Amino acid sequence: MDLCISAIILIVILALFFRSFERQKPRPRDIVPIAVMSAIGALGRVLFAAIPSFKPTSAVVIITGIQFGPLAGFLTGALSALASNMFLGQGPWTPWQMVAWGLIGFFAGMFQRKNWFRYRGVLYGFGMLSGILFGWLMNAWYLVGYVNPITWQAIVVSYSASAVMDVTHGLATVIFLFALEKPWGRKLHRLKIKYGIFDGRG
Repeated sequence: MDLCISAIILIVILALFFRSFERQKPRPRDIVPIAVMSAIGALGRVLFAAIPSFKPTSAVVIITGIQFGPLAGFLTGALSALASNMFLGQGPWTPWQMVAWGLIGFFAGMFQRKNWFRYRGVLYGFGMLSGILFGWLMNAWYLVGYVNPITWQAIVVSYSASAVMDVTHGLATVIFLFALEKPWGRKLHRLKIKYGIFDGRG
């Protein structure tokens, strides 16, 4: 029952973000980068599936949020999770992953608007933290869905057991940001200016 209630809440959150994007009346030129970056994020996750927790998806989502804004970042994260799970397996964890990656993209866009990422250390710190917090949110899904009653001991065991994977995810995100953020960012920024993508939107 708790898992069902949490899934409903997460689906409502997703619907609100998608509705907010729809209200902005996006043009095809605004939708294309979300679709492309979501496909890249999903493909990257599938290609690196053999290496637990080491994936470029969070970095791709962060780059999208930086270049195209919070809403584009959220949608890219959510759609990357949904699309990659078509290959890796859908389940009750999917809405949690969609919201987790969506929030990573959303906050990346918000922090970029505040110009915090002009300091590279802040960007890489956010990348590291995002990988860890993604794991923590997925731990919450496990606890809500499969642990009854939820005790402090169960929480400590769950979060301790995932610590290595969460740190690995964070490190992978930093590595991919270091390799991709500048070259991809320049190209995406050029496209954004040339075609007026998300001009005053997102």
